Amino acid sequence: MNIPLSPRLANALEEHYKRLSSVHLRTLFQSDPHRFEKFSICWNEFLFDYSKNIITEETISLLLQLTTEVNLSENIEKMFMGQRINFTENRPVLHIALRNRSEQPIYVDGHNVMEDVKKVLEKMKAFSEDIRSQRWRGHSGKPIKHIVNIGIGGSDLGPRMVTRALTPYGNKEIKVHFVSNIDGTDIEEVLKAVELDSTLFIVSSKTFTTKETLTNAQTARKKLVDYFGGETKAVEKHFVAVSTNEKAVKDFGIDPKNMFEFWDWVGGRFSLWSAIGLSIVLYIGMDNFEELLYGAYLADSHFRNTPYEKNIPVIMALLGFWYGNYFGAETYGIFPYDQYLELLPNYLQQLYMESNGKRINKEGKVVNYQTGPILWGNPGTNGQHSFFQLLHQGTHLVPADFIAPIETHNPIGNHHLILLANFFAQTEALMKGKTEQEAMEEMQKENLTPETIARLLPHKTFPGNRPSNSFLIKKITPRTLGSLIAFYEHSIFVQGLLWNINSFDQWGVELGKQLAVKVEKELSQGSLLFEHDCSTKGLIEYYMKEARKNF
Repeated sequence: MNIPLSPRLANALEEHYKRLSSVHLRTLFQSDPHRFEKFSICWNEFLFDYSKNIITEETISLLLQLTTEVNLSENIEKMFMGQRINFTENRPVLHIALRNRSEQPIYVDGHNVMEDVKKVLEKMKAFSEDIRSQRWRGHSGKPIKHIVNIGIGGSDLGPRMVTRALTPYGNKEIKVHFVSNIDGTDIEEVLKAVELDSTLFIVSSKTFTTKETLTNAQTARKKLVDYFGGETKAVEKHFVAVSTNEKAVKDFGIDPKNMFEFWDWVGGRFSLWSAIGLSIVLYIGMDNFEELLYGAYLADSHFRNTPYEKNIPVIMALLGFWYGNYFGAETYGIFPYDQYLELLPNYLQQLYMESNGKRINKEGKVVNYQTGPILWGNPGTNGQHSFFQLLHQGTHLVPADFIAPIETHNPIGNHHLILLANFFAQTEALMKGKTEQEAMEEMQKENLTPETIARLLPHKTFPGNRPSNSFLIKKITPRTLGSLIAFYEHSIFVQGLLWNINSFDQWGVELGKQLAVKVEKELSQGSLLFEHDCSTKGLIEYYMKEARKNF
C-alpha cells in the first residue's frame, strides 16, 4: 500500500493500525467513559457523533497530520480564491461562489463572478414569482401547475433530491416531475401525468447538446405542439432552458430571455446551487432557496475557518480515508432516518463516485492504492429489513453514516419515537454486537435445551465492531439541508487531496457515450458498420434479427 504520504507518517499510521485493528469498540468505550465528549462536534443545529469509530486520540492525531502533508489549508484557499484546481479541464471549482452570502468578491481571470451569480439569482427570483403568483400563464391562459425538469446526472439528481427532501416547504399547487432516462418510458409516464396546457418544461443542459436530455426535450416539445394543433408558438410559454448555448436554445423555440445561465466553473454534480436549481426555486420559493444557499455558506465558512480537529467535513474525510486505505473497506453506507431524505444516497452516489472514482493521480500515474468508495444506502427503517443483515453478520466492513432529525415534519402518534429508537439502536448494535455469553443467556431465558442452544449459538452471535457516524439534526429545513450537502461536498474534496487525484473532472463517463454513437448508427441502419468484439457483435446481431420480426 503506497499511499502518497511521507515515509514517517505512513509507517506511523501502519503501525498504529496494526495495534488498533485487534481492539474492539466495546473495549474502547469501556476504557474511556468520556469518549462521546472527545469524539463529537456540536455545530449550529447539528450534532456529529463519530465516537463509534475504531479510533483513539492517537488515531485522530496521526490522521490530522495528513492535513499538513497535503497542504489542506493552502488548497482550500486555492478553491475559494478561484484558482484552476480542476487542472485537466483548466477550470476553477466555484460551487462555493453560488452560495456565497458574504459581500466578499470572488475573482476568475480578474472578473468578480459574484456579479454574474447575483444577476442569475435575481432572474430566478423574478421568474419564480411570476410562476407562483400565476402571472405567467401557458399558451391557453392557464396557470402553471406542473413543472417538468428534463436533465440527467447533476442536472437531475440534485434538484430531484432537494425537492423531495423539502416537500414540506413546497407549493401545494405545483407538482414537480423529473425526466432523465433516455428510456422512452420515463418521458412517456411523466407526459401522462401532467396537463400539457398547465405544464412548464425546464430543459437543463449546459451545452444544450446532451443526447438524453435533448431527445427527451424534443419528445416533450412535439407532444406539446401537437396538443396545441401544431402551434409552435406555444413552446415559448411552456419551455425554459438552463444552458449556455443561446443559439441552440433559440433554435429549439425557447425565447433567450427565458434562458438561465451557469458557468464552466460549476461542475454538474455540484450545480444544484445554480440555475440548475430552478425547479427547486419554483417549488419551494426563492426565500427557501436562499435559506438552502445560506446553510451551505455556513458549512463553507465552517470548513474554511474551523480548526481541523473540530471541522466536520475534515473529520468525515479522514475517517473515510482511514477505513478505505487501512481497513480495506470498499463501500460506504448512507442511511437517512427520514423519508424525505430517501433520495440522498442516490444523490451522494454521483457526488462521491464521479468525483473520486479515479485511478490516475495528479502526476498522470496509475495509483496502487484504493481511492473513492462505492457509496450506497437507503432510508431507515426500510434498510433494516433488507440489507442490514449483511452489515451485522456479513463478511464486509461497511462504515456508515446515520442521519436523523430530532423534530419531524409529521408528528403522527409515536412514529417518530419508534424511528429514532431504531436510529439509536442500530448504531449501538453495530458497535457492540452480541457475544456468545449474551446470546447463550438469552436462549437460556427462553428455556431452550442445551442441544438447541449449542446448535444456534454461532448463528445468534454478532461480531460488532462495525463503525458508524451519527448526524442528529434539529430539523430538516432548507438551511440544515444546505449545510449537510456542503459537508459531504467538502469531505470529497479533502479525500481527493489525500489520494492525490483530481476530484472535479469525470472523463470516465465519455467512452461509453462515444461508442454508443457508433452503435446507434448501426441500429438505425440495421447493419454492422464498425469492428466489435464477438460478444458485442453477437448481441447487436441478435437484437437486429429479433427486431426485424416485429416489423
